[in-house]
Amino acid sequence: MKKYDVVIVGGGPSGIITGVTSKKIHPEKSYLLIKEEEKGLVPCGIPYIFHDLENIDQNQMGPKPFVDVGGEVLIDTVSRVNAEDKVITTESGKEISFEKLVFATGSTPLIPKFIEGYDLEGVEYIKKSYKYIDDLKKRVDTAKNIVVIGAGFIGVEISEQLAKFKDKSVSLIEAEPHCLYRAFSEDFAEKADEVVKEAGVHLYTSQKVEKIVGENGKAKGVILSSGTKIDADMVICSVGYVPNCDLAKEAGIDLSERGTIRVDNYFRTSAKDIYAVGDCSQTIGFITGQTDNIMLASTGTAEARVLGRNLFHIKFLRNFPGTLSVFSTEVNGVVFASAGAIEQSARAANVQYVVGKAQGMDRHPGKLPGASQLTVKLVVSPKNGAIIGGEILGGKSVGEMINIISLAIQKAVTVYELISFQVGTHPLLTTAPTQYLLIKAAENAIEDINIHDGKLI
Repeated sequence: MKKYDVVIVGGGPSGIITGVTSKKIHPEKSYLLIKEEEKGLVPCGIPYIFHDLENIDQNQMGPKPFVDVGGEVLIDTVSRVNAEDKVITTESGKEISFEKLVFATGSTPLIPKFIEGYDLEGVEYIKKSYKYIDDLKKRVDTAKNIVVIGAGFIGVEISEQLAKFKDKSVSLIEAEPHCLYRAFSEDFAEKADEVVKEAGVHLYTSQKVEKIVGENGKAKGVILSSGTKIDADMVICSVGYVPNCDLAKEAGIDLSERGTIRVDNYFRTSAKDIYAVGDCSQTIGFITGQTDNIMLASTGTAEARVLGRNLFHIKFLRNFPGTLSVFSTEVNGVVFASAGAIEQSARAANVQYVVGKAQGMDRHPGKLPGASQLTVKLVVSPKNGAIIGGEILGGKSVGEMINIISLAIQKAVTVYELISFQVGTHPLLTTAPTQYLLIKAAENAIEDINIHDGKLI
């Protein structure tokens, strides 16, 4: 039986970054990463395999950074973890002992067994599997009528990509009133609806798929709660993901009420020397303070950088305000991004807030080539002016602007501090210094605080 100082189960972003970070700090330790497939995929890039990328290999991700720092990789599937004896068993029959074990087992698509016909041939999912997506791409290429169920980020991005094929009819079904409704407040989500429709997608909101209908065992369409029937030779379900925690559960490790592996601030599980990071581990909501399960590669790698530094000794203190849920996407040339609280989540948590909003061009003057209009919204605590959330839509600069808001939330920056924010501007790169939109939104939030005098809105 071979022994390693650290064994990491899972070869996604959080597993790789945990290994790279820790191995650099402890080069004398032995590290093994176990993954099920030799080739992996950049999770967030999967939708673009279907059109914008020339082939699946352009979205390939592997453990090379981990190997480059001296880590070993085993292509196999872990079948059992003995937490007490610190031994894992693989499907190929290998037994490996460890000093430290990290679960980075990720997540898999939720199978909507509540929809009749979910198991028909032609009902597909966006799995984080190279082989599956490679095969799915071939099936997508021949499909003409495609229905996508679920208008979260993956569903919207897949639909937009597929609608670029002029010989395909793409329909997107969402039970909520708007696309991306759990990530953006109503006015931004309404804009997302417009953009999705302009991309050529047939959008059905506030409707559920009651049934997937079939013929000879193959999907042939869907019936909506409104009674509408949509023909389909392929149905892609994108209704969420569930954490891969069966191994941990079978090993006697505590799970949260949401089915994620319960961890503390340093990603330690209920079993000594066993940790969990990424989609399979619990998160704590920034607004609610309750167990959550935000499944983002950006969140997972942030956790991995902390865990990698602290595996053997806590060197990096983690003052954790809660997971911020920093999202961004581009749909038909329009970028949407959010961080922290949105209006719906603040109301649901009974949190007092005001909103500061500003609009303007991302170049000055706004007639310069490549200029686009930005809309910035800040969600602010009226008690002390702390920024607790933000949303932006517009051009590509939005992708990094939302990260400024995320840092402001993490550092408890107030709108009073933001108005003296010293910014670098340039006509070809930013809004005008006289109209810098983050600052204008902060000023407008201050006006709102003064008007409402801290009352709940």
